[in-house]
Amino acid sequence: MEKIIITAAITGAATVPSQSPHIPITPKHISDEAVKAHEAGAAVLHIHARDPNDGRPSANLSYYKEIVTCIKSKCDAVICITTGAGAGMSVRERTAPISMFKPELGSLNMGSMNFSMHPLLDKIKNWKFEWEKQYIENSRDFIFPNTFSSLEKIVCVMRENNTKPELEVYDTSHLYNARYLVDAGFLEYPLHMQFVLGVMGGAQANAFDLVHLKTTADRLFGVNYTWSVIGTGWPDEFRMGAVALTLGGHVRVGLEDNLLIDRKELAVSNAQLVTKMRRICEDLGKKPATSKEARELLRLKGLNEVAF
Repeated sequence: MEKIIITAAITGAATVPSQSPHIPITPKHISDEAVKAHEAGAAVLHIHARDPNDGRPSANLSYYKEIVTCIKSKCDAVICITTGAGAGMSVRERTAPISMFKPELGSLNMGSMNFSMHPLLDKIKNWKFEWEKQYIENSRDFIFPNTFSSLEKIVCVMRENNTKPELEVYDTSHLYNARYLVDAGFLEYPLHMQFVLGVMGGAQANAFDLVHLKTTADRLFGVNYTWSVIGTGWPDEFRMGAVALTLGGHVRVGLEDNLLIDRKELAVSNAQLVTKMRRICEDLGKKPATSKEARELLRLKGLNEVAF
């Protein structure tokens, strides 16, 4: 059967603890969730860190160290460390975990964009921590900055550490940005892309936008890329995954992107979301790839080459 890479995005930076008690915020909880997601079928683990005291996004390297070393001590999953990290962080802060830990994969957000969560203000009635409400309100006026200068700097850091970029594509222009970076010699084939659909400010989670991104990527890169998709929120996480599977793509799930396992029912873990997507894969005649198979498909350097 065709092998499908399932990525689990464990905690992220676009949700707040008031939305769900199951969002992991401490390094131990994040690493435990990651290992269980791997055991459920996720070959790749997408990692952010949070402040264990209040759950806000963090660039603290000691948190990252605890997370990635704990995961590696318990499983052989591919670890993809974010360079998105959180609102307001500098390029130096965003790339520091890549320089220190030299992971096999690192996310690379492919363009500046409006990135807002402010509709949550009407949905959350009780706030767990003081920072959350202002963080969500500020997103109304937030531009996620990924200029060509910053893209080039981040790619250079990844190249220096033999970390493969996972290109986070939120809209069609991001594919053209990727083509520029290829033509300018910053990115090398084969590329690996994560189509991120449903963020307010980017392309939305529907089959029309996904097919448009896929056909544009085919036109720009031919067969020189692999791709995955995440639809943010329920039911889009699973609907977009099913569409991707029929088009030959890979899939991502996780509490970074979606907090529900069913309508109005909170997911209790990342593993629960992975298990559901694994069942969809198998029902469609696909088989989840092991971490070893994912490394071969993505042409990664191997777990023995990381620095943690």
